[in-house]
Amino acid sequence: MKNKINEILNKEISRREAMTTAAKIGSAVALSNAITLPFSSVAQAATPADATTGETVRHSACLVNCGSRCPLKVIVKDDRIVRIEPEDARDDAVFGEHQIRPCLRGRSSRWRVYSPDRIKYPMKRVGKRGEGKFKRISWEEATKFIADELTRITEKYGREAIYYHYQSGAYYHTQGTPAWKRLLNISGGYLNYHNTYSTAQIATATPYTHGKYAGSHFTEIAHSDLVVFFGLNLSETRMSGGGQVEEIRRALETSNAKVVIIDPRYTDSVIAEHAEWLPIRPTTDAALVAGIAWTLISENLIDEAEINKYCVGYDSTTLPPQAAPNASYKDYILGTGPDGIAKTPEWAAAITGLPAVRIKQLAREIAGAKACYICQGWGPQRHANGEQTVRAIQMLPALTGHFGLPGTNNGNWPYGTPYGVPLLPTETNPITTSIPCYLWTDAILNPEKMTATTMGVKGADKLKTGIKLIVNQAGNALINQHGNIKRTREILADETLCETIIVIENHMTPSAKFADILLPETSYLEADDLVDSSYAAGSHNYMIALQKTITPMWEVRSTYDICADIAGHLGLREKFTGGRTQAEWAEFHYQQIKEKRPYLPEWDVAKTKGVIDQQVATNKQSLVFADFRADPVASPLTTPSGKIEIYSQALADLAQKWTLPEGDRIPAVPEFCVVKESHLNKTLTEKYPLQLSGFHTKGHTHSTYTNILALHEAVPDEVWINPIDARARQLENGDLVRVFNDRGVVEIPCKVTNRIIPGVAAMPQGAWTRLDNDGVDVGRCINSLTSHLPSPLAKGNPQHTNLVEIKRA
Repeated sequence: MKNKINEILNKEISRREAMTTAAKIGSAVALSNAITLPFSSVAQAATPADATTGETVRHSACLVNCGSRCPLKVIVKDDRIVRIEPEDARDDAVFGEHQIRPCLRGRSSRWRVYSPDRIKYPMKRVGKRGEGKFKRISWEEATKFIADELTRITEKYGREAIYYHYQSGAYYHTQGTPAWKRLLNISGGYLNYHNTYSTAQIATATPYTHGKYAGSHFTEIAHSDLVVFFGLNLSETRMSGGGQVEEIRRALETSNAKVVIIDPRYTDSVIAEHAEWLPIRPTTDAALVAGIAWTLISENLIDEAEINKYCVGYDSTTLPPQAAPNASYKDYILGTGPDGIAKTPEWAAAITGLPAVRIKQLAREIAGAKACYICQGWGPQRHANGEQTVRAIQMLPALTGHFGLPGTNNGNWPYGTPYGVPLLPTETNPITTSIPCYLWTDAILNPEKMTATTMGVKGADKLKTGIKLIVNQAGNALINQHGNIKRTREILADETLCETIIVIENHMTPSAKFADILLPETSYLEADDLVDSSYAAGSHNYMIALQKTITPMWEVRSTYDICADIAGHLGLREKFTGGRTQAEWAEFHYQQIKEKRPYLPEWDVAKTKGVIDQQVATNKQSLVFADFRADPVASPLTTPSGKIEIYSQALADLAQKWTLPEGDRIPAVPEFCVVKESHLNKTLTEKYPLQLSGFHTKGHTHSTYTNILALHEAVPDEVWINPIDARARQLENGDLVRVFNDRGVVEIPCKVTNRIIPGVAAMPQGAWTRLDNDGVDVGRCINSLTSHLPSPLAKGNPQHTNLVEIKRA
């Protein structure tokens, strides 16, 4: 079997043959251990390159946005990738020095490089936008066309009409996003965006509570006796050995802390962390927190004087002078506030689906813990009321004193410590206007409605013009990852709105099909760069020196060189390059790091090592709010009051100034806000009775790796449904079903499982949308069903908030 598969993969084949043999490989992979993907329970030992066979070792990395950053040892023979292995282990007994093992996605990078849908040449659209019909052109034609379009759009509409699109498909340092932003900035600027699709709500809400965003490293769990996770599922989202998932498990081995995971799905993290699962209904986390808070207050389980020492707005004694006397958080919880509803555990149980007795028990467990580590993932905030979910969860450490002490956190998900691997300098953007990244379609369709007080525009009162030119680099959010795909397709298909779309990609994604100019970029394994250990590497502190493992194929090029050529057409080549090649920029960045850490090896040695350990101590950075806890006067937070702001006067003021859609609210204290598409909407649930939430799958990272057939064998995309709901619809496990609402229809197999609660369904996000002749999405993309109603404060992504029905296909 092994020889047969290698024969297929190494054979020179045509595109048509490649598509035929890809199906054979996908079927064979589940039957064989010979493939480098870790399908068996026993990890395969790394096989060293053998000089007698002509094999050589090159170093690269998986640069997708899972949050980890896994180095890859790439075995090459005759300029072809033979296999991919983990980098060698070091001292596996010490965290931070263990083997950084790429997951099945990273190990499938070879197949991603040799995928039959690679974009090979620069191309220009010849059909209708979105049809995916192109003709091949030269690089000279492509780069000159782009330079001419930048000039034309600038002269006709101004630079605010040029938009660099939100994306996260390739975290390069000297090409990709930094290269494009440098080019656009030195040539006049572009309309910027703020927030991300992943973190808009938590990134926007946290400053109103805590000031600067921060969280304790997961290493603190080694000192905890209780761990409470809201929707945190690192075992699937960041399943590699590249960072935080390994950090959590090693910390739990030390502390043996009890773990509680609150999530609508029984995730792999519940299994891996030996956790208790509290199955909660989507959008209701803030109601659970309120029920816990009622118990804490009613049973005298908290020290109110201590809370008032560190917090503003818990009760009326610390409210700002502008606030109403009954506007405190305690008034909200006890029902003496404006709504008059006591947030009892019974009230919370009716909303969340969790038993009232368990809500009370959880409150007592948190209050009685010696050191409780409370943390939230990004899933709970990716809802239409996400900002209130964020702030509510942040209340629990504040109320119970579980912050600033060993083994605690502040309720946030902790970013990894940044270790300062420089990016290509992007220079200063002359355009100060910025829009919420989720609202770019509105900036095309209705720019006159994009104002600071209606749509969260920053840096200006309103937009001067709509988006007329888009640069979309290594991202599938142009179509696939954006809410309400039908609406997005219609907007982009209208060439009178956005006039030019430039896409730079590796593969013919759904977004690539909407390009006017389509450019082929090098894959990770064809690129040189120096990258860091990424934002979910936790206490890790390494760099990775990427090498071209093979000669870039066809006419694919680095975006650094592409942008340099465009700059040349604009008369800005020297200004763009600064007199350096891309490789020289990587060396320059390394020398900047080495000036701070002279013990690092010389570049000639480092660039061939793959993983470069920066040897940075992180102990002092692992515990958040430690100085504030020790002395809140001497070490205040960066909020206006210097304290944890349970009541935010800034939010109260903003709510008065902004014009919000009907039903949207921005309360000054963390309240539970009912959203339109939830089980509480009895009218809409008569038509669409199931709450549909998205989740990150092991089979692909967002939409990257979706086109690898072997990964579909390992982790098929399926919609999860509880047996109770399945029986009511006469469905059995594996049946092909249609998931639908007013926005679209998705055809997908169903997984009937007790790992999802009744009344809720869950679908992986990231599958590539593909419509059949009836308009049914047989590509299984959840965003054919999601809404485009942004959250109130961040104007962020609400794509986990949906009502649907499911029937047999």
